[in-house]
Formats: sequence, structure tokens, C-alpha cells
Amino acid sequence: MERHSFAMKVNEGCMDGFRSTLGSVWADVTAFLDRNGLTNFSLWTAADLIFGYYESADGKEFTEEEKKAASAIIDAFSPYGEWLSKPGSEMRLMYHNFGIVRENKELIRHRMFMTKLKPGCAEEYKRRHDGLIEQRGDTVDPGPDSNFSIWSDGTYIFGYNEIDTTMEKEETPEEHAATVEWETRQLGIMDWITNDCDWLTGEIHAQSRRIAWHN
Repeated sequence: MERHSFAMKVNEGCMDGFRSTLGSVWADVTAFLDRNGLTNFSLWTAADLIFGYYESADGKEFTEEEKKAASAIIDAFSPYGEWLSKPGSEMRLMYHNFGIVRENKELIRHRMFMTKLKPGCAEEYKRRHDGLIEQRGDTVDPGPDSNFSIWSDGTYIFGYNEIDTTMEKEETPEEHAATVEWETRQLGIMDWITNDCDWLTGEIHAQSRRIAWHN
């Protein structure tokens, strides 16, 4: 399975237009996904950003006809903002912890977060997360995190995670202290767009919202 992402920065005052257009082309979107075997498609928004995620079979290729169909859908949204990464033009994968992917999503809590990198901090962000992968080694994480990936267009960070709610537990004091240490350190290289760390900083940010999903 391959994972894909895309993102858009919506122009001021254009979010309503984006949503309206989504409604008008949604039947075309879902038909395209179904024809091409693309699954677990979702769209998320926070502040003026849109993030999209979907999955495909390994090595999936599109016919010229399907490429034209995809372009028509993409072009319908272009008047409302700037594409940071169009569907099919992958953002950089900054981190992954796919673990055991749950095919059944009924007991899954989805989490999507957004941050903005401080200038010149992309490589440091990648280095820190590569360190987490090295620490994990060949161990497959049993959960609760599942299908976890973090993407970047060079300026923004977009994280997608599927969390098995049956495995979630309260942090121990030691785990909480480690979380505080990590998140405090991360504040040196990025600024939050979503409200994931408001509990730590006391600031108020937007909550990520899933505005569309198709499996």
C-alpha cells in the first residue's frame, strides 16, 4: 500500500467557495476514487489550510483519461487558493510509524495536526524524527498509533494518525514528562496551527476538522 498527501492554502474569504465546490464535485471525486481503487480518502481543514490523504495499491498508474479526470477536479478548486502540493505531487514524508494498520475503522480515532516550520528548520525537524525511527528499529508498533505519517511541503507540517481507541491509556507521570520535554523542544523549530499543544502553551489555536471522507 502507498500513502499519498496533498495540501492547499486557501485565499482569505474563499473557504466557503472551496466547500461549495467540494459539494458540487463530490460525486465526481468518489467515482474517480472508486474507479481507481483509491481508499481511505479524507480532507481536513484548520485555519486557512486544507490537507488531503488517501491510499493506493503499490505502483498504481493512471490512464491518460483518468489523469484528465483528476486534472478537471483539481482545477475546480484552484480559484480558491494556492496548491502547496497537488494530488499526485507528493509532499516530503518527514516521519512514519505505520505500525499495525487497522482495516476496520469503526474503533479508530483520527487525529490530524498542522504546524508551520520556522525558517531553515526543515532538516532539523527531519533529523529529530529520523532519530525516533532509529530508536524504534525493526520493532512494529502494536498501537494505539496506527498508519501514522507526517508530511511537509517545506514550510508547513501535516500529520495524519489513526488511533485504536481500545488501546488508549492515560499517560504515566514519566510518559507525560517525556511528552512535555519533546513538545517544548519542538516549539523551538515550529509554531502550532492546530490546538494540539494548547494544553502546554496556554495559547488558543484552531481545531482540525475532517470535512470529507470516502473509503
